Amino acid sequence: MADWPELRVGQGFDIHPFSDDPDRILVLGGVTLEGPGLAGHSDADAVAHAVADALLGAAGLADIGQRYPDTDSALGGVNSIALLADAAAAVRAAGWTVANVDSTVVLEAPQLASKRAEMQTTLSEAVGGPVTVKGKRAEGLGALGRHEGLACFAVALLVRSNGGEV
Repeated sequence: MADWPELRVGQGFDIHPFSDDPDRILVLGGVTLEGPGLAGHSDADAVAHAVADALLGAAGLADIGQRYPDTDSALGGVNSIALLADAAAAVRAAGWTVANVDSTVVLEAPQLASKRAEMQTTLSEAVGGPVTVKGKRAEGLGALGRHEGLACFAVALLVRSNGGEV
C-alpha cells in the first residue's frame, strides 16, 4: 500500500479598525483600494496577515504575532506581503507545499470585486500556491456593519510527501 501524503489545515484570522489618519492607505491582499486605511503597526493588510497565520498554523510554526511582533520598531509600516512571503518561505523550509489558501474578507465597503483578481495574483505569488479571496458584507451588524473596520478569515491546506506514490 502506498504512503499517503501528510496533510495539515491551518486557520487564520485578523481584524483591524479603520484609521483616523486621512493619509493612511487601505491595503488588502497587497493591493491599494479606495477608502480609509486600517490602523496597525505594519501596513495593516488584514488579508495578508490572516493568510500568513493560516500557513504558519498549519505548519506548526509560531503565529504572526510571535514571528513579527508589533513591538519590533523595524516592522513599523512594513509591507505585509513581504511578511507573508517570509512566512511562506518558512513553511516551505519546514518541508510543506501550499495546496491552497481560501480567504474571506468581511467589510461593508469598499467592494472587492474590481480588485479581486489582482489580490489573488499578488497573494498567490507571495505564498507560492493558489490563494482565493471572497468579500462578504456584515449586513449592518456589529462594529463591522457600522463600517468601523474589517476582518479576514483564511484557511490553508498544506501537503508533505511521505516518500510514497499517491
